[in-house]
Amino acid sequence: MHQQSQTGYLDMELLRFTTAGSVDDGKSTLIGRLLYDSKAIFEDQLEALEKASINRGEEQLNLSLLTDGLRAEREQGITIDVAYRYFATPKRKFIIADTPGHIQYTRNMVTGASTANAAIILVDARNGVMEQTIRHCYIASLLQIPHIIVCINKMDLVDYGEQVFEKIQHDFNGFSDKLDIKDIRFVPISALKGDNVVERSSNMPWYQGPTLMFLLENIHISNDQNFVDLRFPVQFVIRPNRDEFHDYRGYAGRVAGGVLHKGDKILVLPSGFSSAIRSIDTMKESLEFAFPPQSVTLTLEDDIDISRGDMIVSPDNLPLTGQDITLMICWLNEKPMRPEGKYLVRHTSRDAKCIIRNVNFKVNINSLDKDYSDAHIGLNEIAEITIRTTQPLFYDSYRKNRITGSLILIDEGTNETVCAGMII
Repeated sequence: MHQQSQTGYLDMELLRFTTAGSVDDGKSTLIGRLLYDSKAIFEDQLEALEKASINRGEEQLNLSLLTDGLRAEREQGITIDVAYRYFATPKRKFIIADTPGHIQYTRNMVTGASTANAAIILVDARNGVMEQTIRHCYIASLLQIPHIIVCINKMDLVDYGEQVFEKIQHDFNGFSDKLDIKDIRFVPISALKGDNVVERSSNMPWYQGPTLMFLLENIHISNDQNFVDLRFPVQFVIRPNRDEFHDYRGYAGRVAGGVLHKGDKILVLPSGFSSAIRSIDTMKESLEFAFPPQSVTLTLEDDIDISRGDMIVSPDNLPLTGQDITLMICWLNEKPMRPEGKYLVRHTSRDAKCIIRNVNFKVNINSLDKDYSDAHIGLNEIAEITIRTTQPLFYDSYRKNRITGSLILIDEGTNETVCAGMII
């Protein structure tokens, strides 16, 4: 690959999307079809796929084998872990998080979807909207995934009927109105036959909308970041101690919100000291400005004591600061939550300890009802809780900023991540 095209590839926009659906809705086949039809499979992979399909006695290429790489999955014919796949077209780069459909793997879906720009939710045209579908939509809305694409799959098995598509769309809109979903699209497809995945389908002339691939390539994602509220959690203080950088003191981190400009007035939390940005540096160059999700090093006009876990913000746009924090959580650990238990909390680059103050309610993941009487939170369960931290956190609501609005809880004894939380 010559230099120019390589640079072009690195500069291409990256779309992260997650796939979710019930077991056997055809997620793995759909991802295989996307990779196959967009020419993202190597020759040797294709040969191995052909051999594996023949060995299994299948008449045509089994595209689901491309993604079901784990042996236990292949033997059971299901997806049990989050599998990440990478591919690119001339317009965009993609990272797919292929997440499992079973209720007992809710935590895997939360993990795979937490950074996604879009979620593809598969519905089997023969079965319509099921409990699983409602659950996946709820998690997508909980994680504030900006774009939802509902793929009504296996249209070939219902004679490509328009009424089937319209009924599922109607049923879906019936419950999605209650959820906080900004952008929702519907595409009738057959992952097995390739209808409306990458190429338009001649079997469904009644559908005038875009193909799935067109949506993925053109969906507008640059507004998915928060460019308004300046948030820069400091991860590392850089002191090179070399003659050429004798007095250099930089603060490295990733821009979590807003746009930083050289010369901007800033405020440092928790100290409350103010200064101005002298330079915005990367490994190769100094920048005039920086924005999410860039990783940069800032130098300031004044010599202020700043350390990891501090946050640089705009003086006239402050985050919330507090120790009593209410969050929606998904419990990720086999050991249930301990009432009034003590945990480590990691929020942006800041670490603290916390105690579980209260379980406000638990969500019945199938009916979406709130249960105020049950305070037992076990693996894969979703609840609203209140925690008390040992030192103040600087945060926004998750709805406002997915980085400063999220945190994890860690078990002090085992060092395992036990919970993912979204601040309300």
